Amino acid sequence: MGSTSERRPGADLMCFTRVSMTIADVGFLLYWTVTLFALIPAEYAYKDYADPVISDWNYSFVLLDLAAGVTGLAALRLGRRTATGNAHPLMLISLVLTSTAGLQAVAFWALRGDFALEWWAPNLFLLLFPLPAITVLVRRTALVGP
Repeated sequence: MGSTSERRPGADLMCFTRVSMTIADVGFLLYWTVTLFALIPAEYAYKDYADPVISDWNYSFVLLDLAAGVTGLAALRLGRRTATGNAHPLMLISLVLTSTAGLQAVAFWALRGDFALEWWAPNLFLLLFPLPAITVLVRRTALVGP
């Protein structure tokens, strides 16, 4: 491996993104496994956990979160197996889905006026970490073309 000055621009950002994606995507799968098997004690759950409407709101994220997690892990696996940009479209999809999930959750908690750090922090992470990499991937796609 060459010196830092010889590395491709954005390499550090993409390394950070791959690590963050791994954390988020595994986290999505773990969260839904724990949630579906009701393993989270009520005292650690979000506010109004027992309210059926709030529970339905939470479960409305299942498909979004699982789609983000599965596409992200597939992109990471594909990216390791190939040196080309074949994983970039899948990575872009995963990052957009992840950021959307974070935005939806943050918007909901903001509308409710519920500012519990233990729920805001992970959702702000989901909202924000993908944004720089989304920009890089969209620019790369625009430069390469269809």
